[in-house]
Amino acid sequence: MNLDDLKKYDPSGIHKIYDKWPEIALESYRTDYEIPDFKNIEHIVFSGMGGSGTIGDVLSSILSKTNIHVTVVKGYLLPKTVDSNTLVVTTSMSGNTSETLTTLESATKKTKNIISFSDGGKMKTFCDKNNILHQNVSIMHSPRATFPKTFYTILKSLNNIIPIHENDVKDSLTQIKLLNYKINSANLISENPSLNISNWVRNLPIIYYPWGLQSAAIRFKNSFQENAKIHVIAEDVIESCHNGIVGWETKSSAQPILIQGSDDYFRTKERWSILKEFFTTNNIEYLDVMVTQSNILSKLMYLIYLLDYSTIYFAIKNKINPSPVSSIDFIKSKTSKELLKD
Repeated sequence: MNLDDLKKYDPSGIHKIYDKWPEIALESYRTDYEIPDFKNIEHIVFSGMGGSGTIGDVLSSILSKTNIHVTVVKGYLLPKTVDSNTLVVTTSMSGNTSETLTTLESATKKTKNIISFSDGGKMKTFCDKNNILHQNVSIMHSPRATFPKTFYTILKSLNNIIPIHENDVKDSLTQIKLLNYKINSANLISENPSLNISNWVRNLPIIYYPWGLQSAAIRFKNSFQENAKIHVIAEDVIESCHNGIVGWETKSSAQPILIQGSDDYFRTKERWSILKEFFTTNNIEYLDVMVTQSNILSKLMYLIYLLDYSTIYFAIKNKINPSPVSSIDFIKSKTSKELLKD
């Protein structure tokens, strides 16, 4: 792969946005936003679809060891447990995502603790009319490419609610900056880890992950599907050992990718060893992706950046323009427009 390939098959330059992820993230976190005064929050609901849904997945992982109950909604309905002590966070880059607009409207009937993030659209209009705090996040190429801007904007806006140490945030910013030197488009060499992952994948990827890294694995699946236009499977490694593993008893062209943390739970590490033994015994080639960062935020940001970029390289390698998502556009064109009526 060379720069001519990038220009030819990525004419809108999504890779150029990915090259800037570290500075986009840093600028977003350094920006001053209106900080909401939410009190007595016991439950946070993150509502969003696609790339916006990834935000909720990541924050749910980060908050999993706190006393705050977290629900991620990827659909039209809020949980019945939403009450006056619930914070509802709705995210839609276009501001016109039907599922998220529906949850936003429903939230106004259950709680006053609501904050929304979008690049305008119906979401901003509704928030302005109903005195709901709205933070504007301008789209950079596409919602998925805008991920670090959206994520660190939300992180900064809710820093009095989400208990993340400042040092962990700074470390996550440092880690993606260091990774950028290895994976950016000016470094198309054999030592580029994202490029190596893209070269390894030839058929259907099956992504195995531990529970704590689920958000990065699901993001990897989604990005593969959007950028490379291929089918991808993602499975929890422990659960898969009780069902999905049986699928390998018949010949398959699928390729297992094992996403692991150096400090995974010791029982999970044991399971990784057993799974690798099974694959080796049955002559099934697999790919190890190991993350060693010290805190969960840094782990997830590192993985998302590494794996997202690999899907862009995979698309370009296979002469596919990663930007268009015509199937999604078709679905949206058929979705009801009768939303958020006054």
